[in-house]
Amino acid sequence: MDIGVLGPCWVMQAGASVVPTAVKPRKVLALLALHPDQVVSVNALVEELWGESPPRSVQTTLQTYILQLRNLISSAVGGHSADLPLGAKSVLVTESGGYLLDTQGGDVDVAEFDRLSGAGHRALEAGDCTAASALFRQALALWRGPALIDVQCGALLEVEATRLEECRLSILGRRIEADLYLGRHHELIGELSGLAARYPLHEGLHEQLMLALYRAGRRGSSLDVYQRLRAVLGRELGLGPSQSLRNMQRAVLDSAPELDLGGHFPPAAGRLVRAI
Repeated sequence: MDIGVLGPCWVMQAGASVVPTAVKPRKVLALLALHPDQVVSVNALVEELWGESPPRSVQTTLQTYILQLRNLISSAVGGHSADLPLGAKSVLVTESGGYLLDTQGGDVDVAEFDRLSGAGHRALEAGDCTAASALFRQALALWRGPALIDVQCGALLEVEATRLEECRLSILGRRIEADLYLGRHHELIGELSGLAARYPLHEGLHEQLMLALYRAGRRGSSLDVYQRLRAVLGRELGLGPSQSLRNMQRAVLDSAPELDLGGHFPPAAGRLVRAI
């Protein structure tokens, strides 16, 4: 079974989709897909589906949704196989207190994203920015849109989707950090300008944009970024820029040599200093 949640939810068994069209069975599958090869408790499934107001028939209704998913898996499998002696029940497994989606060694995009991201972190820590940038780009290329964009997320799925998006932004920041080290500031300005507009409270992206502009010889534009961010933070949050941003502004004003390519100014590293 192959699983993808970094974008629209897709779950493939024997090359065929087993994602239901109905809202609640799709939510059940999405929660199971977020935790492949792990038991998801009945309580968690009930909370995701109905929150604090489950129906009296909650057990029967949940079992109906599980049956619908197993029917889709059975259709995809097309009968019994040696690898699946119990048919769909070998894939969507009933466990004590919950259910488990057995991938049987299939591809899971979140697992691949984590693997590539980890390798990128190790390359960056070793000073190999070229490898780090390439690995982070491969990780980000796995995303097909916002996580679970086609699922009507309840409380638990919403938390998971937000967590995944924060992970994506973190890796994006690290990739940009590696590219800045490699002297790619000119080609980063357009991308960073768009990201700063999309995430107007993300200080890490604004700090990276300031550095890219400065290195491109646009000192005034770099300072304009700081002033705009300060105004937005004050208006939206009643806060001023962080110490890191103030340090960047001071360094730009002073034309500090540590901002030059090869300098040692502390990188933004894609951190989320303020809430998005």
